[in-house]
Amino acid sequence: MLVPQRVGMPGPEKTMKLLGFLFAFFAVEAVLLSPLRAADPRYPDWPCVQPKVPQMSVAAMWDGPSIADVGNAWEDDPKIKELVARLAARRTPLDSAEKAIADFITGTVAEKQDKAKKLFAGLFDSLSQQRSEVMSGVERVARKQKDLADKIRSDVAELRELQDKPEQDQSKISALASQVEWSTRIFEDRRKSIRYVCEAPTIIEQRVFALGRAIRQTLD
Repeated sequence: MLVPQRVGMPGPEKTMKLLGFLFAFFAVEAVLLSPLRAADPRYPDWPCVQPKVPQMSVAAMWDGPSIADVGNAWEDDPKIKELVARLAARRTPLDSAEKAIADFITGTVAEKQDKAKKLFAGLFDSLSQQRSEVMSGVERVARKQKDLADKIRSDVAELRELQDKPEQDQSKISALASQVEWSTRIFEDRRKSIRYVCEAPTIIEQRVFALGRAIRQTLD
């Protein structure tokens, strides 16, 4: 667990300087976050610039034979199940994945089609689940960000009240200023992380499409 560094007791000038920094910080944050919050009222917790598309479409990813009749049959084949897990992992390079696909989808026309349909169905199911988990995680973090932002604003207001009192409790001011500073750092770190993770659903979609194309090419 990260522990915030203790800061020394600030005098009035240091405290006012901190308050000035925080108010400026939130003015910038308001500009950055306001368009994200209004991006799509259907998904109030979705913080990404990228539009939220809850589910991928098979038709957009696959132009091979219909997989409507496959269901979960791919899970009954240990070889396909193992291959799906290996290809779905983003640590597996696409060129290695394409070679594994070509090596696997062999045999008669009927055998190749059966393997291709089951393999793509397995990849689509697995990567769809992975994508959904990523998106749910993004929304959880976004909700935590909103709660943290509310807390920081509340603490800043309290800090200002303490600073405006004729008789200032410097120990209380110091403790609260330290907490606000640490919370602000956490807020900023999360904001940067969200921007990165927001790209993950698109990356997964691109992988599904690339793998589907590689599978489809084995049938030509």
